[in-house]
Amino acid sequence: MLRNNSTLTSESDTTCIFCLISNGQDKDTQVIKHNNELVCFRDIYPAAPHHYLVVPIQHIHSCFSLHRGHVDLVKRMAEMGKAVLQDQGITNMEDISLGFHQPPCTSVDHLHLHVLAPRSQIYEHLMHKFIPKTDNFVTEESLRNPTIYSPKQCILSDIERTDAQLVDTLE
Repeated sequence: MLRNNSTLTSESDTTCIFCLISNGQDKDTQVIKHNNELVCFRDIYPAAPHHYLVVPIQHIHSCFSLHRGHVDLVKRMAEMGKAVLQDQGITNMEDISLGFHQPPCTSVDHLHLHVLAPRSQIYEHLMHKFIPKTDNFVTEESLRNPTIYSPKQCILSDIERTDAQLVDTLE
């Protein structure tokens, strides 16, 4: 159980499976690592021998919802993902992939970092979903470093924008 009271926080969405998991409400998902801000668990549709998701407990819709104030959150998500890989015996941190899908390519409307290892063993039939630095898969590094983005990728802007506002500015 993640939280003693096992209730959704005020920043949760009662219809979001990741909010339910992060607040200890989903009994079918085994949380591998957690703290007061993040949880990590296995992806139910793995694309590699090790495929985990790191999600913030706070409901953040997608990477389009991020702003500059979230840079440290993204960094902590990556750190947790790497720590889980190390806990699982992965030692080659050069052969991993960390990144986010962007709408409309997201399966759950809650920010989640994909943590995959070994990158060289991503399953061939799913490889297209995890090509780094594309509109489909934004690496955590490129999300934190604005000089790496393409204009259609998630942007950690200086001001908060709604997903619709950001989509409008990118079209």
